[in-house]
Amino acid sequence: MNRTEAANLRCVALVGHGAVGKTTLAEALLHASGAIAVRGTVEKGNTVCDFDAQEKAWGHSLHSALVALACQEVRVHLIDTPGYPDFSGEAIGALAGVDTALVVVSAQTGIEPVTEHMMQLAADRGLCRMIIVNKIDADNLDLAQRVTELRARFGRACMVLDLPMHDRTEVVELLEHASGASDFDSVAAAHRALIDQIVEEDETLLARYLEDGTDPTPGELHAPFEKALREGHLIPIVFVSARTGAGVPQLLDVLAHLAPSPAEGNAPPFYRGEPGSAAAQPFRAVPDPEQHVLAHVFKVISDPFIGKLGVFRVHQGTVRRDTQLFVGDGRKPFKVHHLYRLQGKDYLDADALGPGEIGAIAKVEEIALDCVLHDSHDEDHIHLRPIDFPLPMQGLAVETLRKADEQRLFEVLQRLEVEDPCFRVERHPHSNETVIRGLGEMHLRSKLERMAQQYKLELSTRPPAIAYRETVSAVAQGHCRHKKQSGGAGQFGEVALRVEPLERGAGFEFVDVVKGGAIPGVFIPAVEKGVRQALDEGVIAGFALQDVRVTVLDGKSHPVDSKEVAFIAAGRKATIAAVRSAQPVVLEPVVEVEIISPLDCVGDLTGDLAGKRAQVTATEAKDDDRMLVRARVPLAELDDYQSRLKSITGGQGSYRLQFSHYAQVPMSVQQQLVARHAPAHRDED
Repeated sequence: MNRTEAANLRCVALVGHGAVGKTTLAEALLHASGAIAVRGTVEKGNTVCDFDAQEKAWGHSLHSALVALACQEVRVHLIDTPGYPDFSGEAIGALAGVDTALVVVSAQTGIEPVTEHMMQLAADRGLCRMIIVNKIDADNLDLAQRVTELRARFGRACMVLDLPMHDRTEVVELLEHASGASDFDSVAAAHRALIDQIVEEDETLLARYLEDGTDPTPGELHAPFEKALREGHLIPIVFVSARTGAGVPQLLDVLAHLAPSPAEGNAPPFYRGEPGSAAAQPFRAVPDPEQHVLAHVFKVISDPFIGKLGVFRVHQGTVRRDTQLFVGDGRKPFKVHHLYRLQGKDYLDADALGPGEIGAIAKVEEIALDCVLHDSHDEDHIHLRPIDFPLPMQGLAVETLRKADEQRLFEVLQRLEVEDPCFRVERHPHSNETVIRGLGEMHLRSKLERMAQQYKLELSTRPPAIAYRETVSAVAQGHCRHKKQSGGAGQFGEVALRVEPLERGAGFEFVDVVKGGAIPGVFIPAVEKGVRQALDEGVIAGFALQDVRVTVLDGKSHPVDSKEVAFIAAGRKATIAAVRSAQPVVLEPVVEVEIISPLDCVGDLTGDLAGKRAQVTATEAKDDDRMLVRARVPLAELDDYQSRLKSITGGQGSYRLQFSHYAQVPMSVQQQLVARHAPAHRDED
């Protein structure tokens, strides 16, 4: 298949809360465009996007899926994403590959937590946004109220682009229709309001419009419409029923004629320089097929048959089969042997992919999530601003039932970690635990099922030890002279250092202020290694230290006996001594929890939270019979909270977690943790 010119491409993502009908809408768009002959359904498990066996069994999306469809002269790359919070990493990652976020809202349930989250993330990313109100065929709807709610929450920029008519069996497009009937609003008034909003983006067009009162042509409105989308001055609202097909042809027209091409959307946030460097400079990728290649990997797939695939969006240049590309600042290029377009589960061979196109490269181990592919060392240090993924907090300790499977377990976990930015694997040497972390109980359950079904791994699980941390609350100094003499060459190293607290979340700083070569420069890295060993092992309770600055002040060396091992030992012991004198404290992770509960259960719910050392920060009515409760809770108090919430709400409640911060544990808890700890550090002569 030939590559498509950038002007005739659209890259969009369907995002929104779970069960709003995104996958069904993708199926309707594919069918209406002629990409598929027969529509599948989620219930029957035969949709193009939910092709995974787990997705069919669960009845909802677990992964993002890519499809393409043609509408008139335009080719649309569409990413269908999961909606449940447990799988939000897949949805958030898709935002890096598109120009427009199509935020799907159910006409029945309206604005939900994920709706708000995706609207904000898309805005932060500089993406154009459209709101698609789906399920307009449902009974007992108040669509006018839905529009009011959307405008109240997301601002006056939200304007209806079409209106349902004929009892919601069709929709009428507003740009070209200045009169007519609709189900709940005046077509003439909505048309006028939309035109007024768009012409404000073009002074010449506005002046003419005000002077003669004649509506601009659709062609004249295209440029100001795109400008309004880019700048967030316009968030179109369109109405569809993915089930009946009402509004689907009009949505296709919107994508073909009004959604921005790669050349019209906001430029992706590339920069030149090192991540986090103040010297980094913005870099503008040009959607020109003749320029140097610049492509960004926003998704990684571990396919059981093909192997590792890097899914990428081309931002500049043309990726061709059999050409050589570099990964980031890697010095060794790889040859593009396996280049694909994706259509659900199908990998379609491609010869070339130009600016704005989405494809995949297989069997290149160096490719990783968020890496940049390029064909010239001039682009070695170009990066795309990374997306902030939620920190996985829900944890399970896992262990193989068969000893012989241990090595294979780590290999499988590594594959899962590579492809999911919100899945983490931790190895805790002190507790001898392998802990998997995800965004919720469903997220972890999906990983366990996959390991059992695809990789035939039988695992036992249990709640993990809480990821406590240690820090210091005062400034203190430590000193150690490490000296050993046993027959041959001896060991000698002396270190004096200072520890001091940093603000929460600052991490670790190592500072060297040694003067006069008291510690030769060649041994300073050894001192730092010893310091880090002490911090990683913990001092009072066996948990790693954080938010600490360690400054090396002074020391001594011996011209013969000083060795790296001696300064490692001296740095470690001096750090332990300093920490013990610096009023060490234990920290615990605190999470933000959002709970949706039936209204009549809120009292019991907040009472239960109060017993878990929680701080309720907000309550908000979601509708007539549901309430959203936000709270900050120590993670240690949420063990088996899924079952607790089910009991309180009769199975009607749901929640999601997000890491907030580390906070000092109550003194009684600290005393228990310290008492349980077998000291890891034993001073040696």
